Amino acid sequence: MDVMTIDEVVAFVAVAEWGGFTEASRRLNLSQPAISRRIRELERSVGAPLVERAGRRVRLTGAGRALLPYAETVLATVRDAERAVREQAARPGGSRTFGLAIVGTLADSHIVDALRAFESRHEDVFVELTTASSRQVSALVRTGEASLGLRYFADADPRLESIPLGAERLAVVVPAAHPVTAGRLPDLGELRGERWLGFSPERGQPDSFGALLDRLLPAGAPVTRVDSLTAQKRLVQAGLGVALMPTSSVREELRLGSLRAIEIDGLDARLPVVVIRRGRGHRGPLVEAFLEALHEHTPSLR
Repeated sequence: MDVMTIDEVVAFVAVAEWGGFTEASRRLNLSQPAISRRIRELERSVGAPLVERAGRRVRLTGAGRALLPYAETVLATVRDAERAVREQAARPGGSRTFGLAIVGTLADSHIVDALRAFESRHEDVFVELTTASSRQVSALVRTGEASLGLRYFADADPRLESIPLGAERLAVVVPAAHPVTAGRLPDLGELRGERWLGFSPERGQPDSFGALLDRLLPAGAPVTRVDSLTAQKRLVQAGLGVALMPTSSVREELRLGSLRAIEIDGLDARLPVVVIRRGRGHRGPLVEAFLEALHEHTPSLR
């Protein structure tokens, strides 16, 4: 009987996590033929096809979906073992690494202050920072690639622990020269007919930034999906739409006057922010130290 290898499992999880061979090869710094070869060998080992092409993306077969949680657990266990050994074998003055996955929009908030404080207290630690969507942040934590993750909304996966950190307040943001000059409106009716810019609802995640926008807007309001906060800000500045954005992410633009925020009566839109970690994952001193820095430097979220 053929036995699957760690390299094959890594390739399979990457394809499942990032939705295709192209992105998996980029993330793993391998050629697409190398990724394809490892998937074929894994399929030969388990005796069933694991992925199938759906246009430019791939999706898991029934066998692939059955294998995925076990594959993620295998990777997480191996990576936890590596961390535990490295912590025990670390020499005084040596370097350490800490894996952190974070939703890109949170990188503009006070969480950056917590990251700076953590690094100043632990100068021997190199933070391996990965930005991703909330769904992908959870996947990186499940596989042990990241020790902690910061995302929006709690994850319902029983393998993950979601620690509430607070919530980010959202504001309706318009270009500086927008014809509506009022700083406060009774409802969103004054913005009827506007093109809204927002994130796409995440696959398999009923609670997401994109899904929240869809729930708040009037039925039929046009939404252009732009999966980059920076791009959304630039488009709003250019007068090509309006958006619902975390106030922390547009603080500088509001100060400079290139964007304006409009208060909407009765609209208390907030994005819950959580820290996630594996319920049974390795918990070294760096995890606890970073959690302490988060709670010290994110009072605006509470």
